[in-house]
Amino acid sequence: MNDSPGWATPGSAPSDGQEAAIPRPSAPQDGGAPTGQWSPEQPPPGQWSPPSNPGSGPGNRPPTPGWGGGPQRPDWGMKPPAAKPGVIPLRPLGLGEILDGSVSALRAHWRTALGFSLAVSVVVQVAVTLMQRYLLPKPTTVDPNASGTEALRQASESARTTLLSLAPASLLTMIATLFTASIVTVVISRSVLGRPVTLSDAWAEARPRILPLIGLTLLVALIAATVMAVGVGPGLLVGAEAGAALALLGFTAACVVILWLQVSLALAAPALMLERQSVLAALRRSAKLVRGAWWRTFGILALTYLLVFLVSFLVSIPFGVVGVIADGTDISEFFESGGPSLGWPFLIITGIGEVIVSTLLYPFVAGVMALLYVDQRIRREALDLDLARAAGLPGHDADTPRS
Repeated sequence: MNDSPGWATPGSAPSDGQEAAIPRPSAPQDGGAPTGQWSPEQPPPGQWSPPSNPGSGPGNRPPTPGWGGGPQRPDWGMKPPAAKPGVIPLRPLGLGEILDGSVSALRAHWRTALGFSLAVSVVVQVAVTLMQRYLLPKPTTVDPNASGTEALRQASESARTTLLSLAPASLLTMIATLFTASIVTVVISRSVLGRPVTLSDAWAEARPRILPLIGLTLLVALIAATVMAVGVGPGLLVGAEAGAALALLGFTAACVVILWLQVSLALAAPALMLERQSVLAALRRSAKLVRGAWWRTFGILALTYLLVFLVSFLVSIPFGVVGVIADGTDISEFFESGGPSLGWPFLIITGIGEVIVSTLLYPFVAGVMALLYVDQRIRREALDLDLARAAGLPGHDADTPRS
């Protein structure tokens, strides 16, 4: 084990001055007599008589059902409940326990996690709003009656403008998500052990891993872009109808490969943060943890992002409607080719809705990722024993052997 109890990679050496826990037999109680022998002084033999019928005499109570005359416990043979020093029980987790654990950790440490997320979301949204108002290009006007080369040119110009408009906001959102995820991962690691954590403690632990985390995210994005280029590129080079069909087929195959990679590498960020792994080692670690549990990981992530989409949609609609009314924009302008000219009331009101969504949902997703990482390590590496030792639970001290 290293100096971070509970999160060390399996196979690491014990700490200095500690021996590996090896079970040994207990010493004799009297210091000299060997164990496993009868004492020379035995009690006199008892006299046995046939048992009487317990219900034959007047006033006798009826026999109690159960072996040995005592009450029969219905839970004999059942495992005792798992220890729960923090927000989750130390055993393999179900879907509901992962989602509930993320919410419980954020609720218990809302000043640290949600306070930091709120501050980051406000800064990012102010920057995005200013860019939307002053820096980003206006939507390109598209002529619905255009055909042939002109229609293709207008479509390409519109796509280019849209990408230029989304790129700065997407970059800022990615950076904000990474900062929030780094803090929330530290909060989850403390919440699992039932330990308190302040924002200064979480930031001090997360700060050295920010740059590697950014590098990890950029590398995963670069891998996905490369896969997409390899899939679509040949069809674009061929051109004509055959090239379009080949590009469509390559696009479909690339999407499947990217989805598989995204799920396989989903636990790289928690591994990088908690195990202090390098970028490439964290990617290999995630692939190893997800191997054999890809569909389960995919299902949990898909349900998580579905919940995020629904909550975001339900929160954004009222703010969008209020923003349109306050801005005095006609609904018909949204269906025109150039799009509506949005003013400050719309941008401010919808920005408030985006801040609420970001503050609540980004930490929730990061918490689910961290707990999914913990769950996979419990299932594969018996991490629950290490966490119980780190939490100081009775019967799980450093001398207790691993099973």
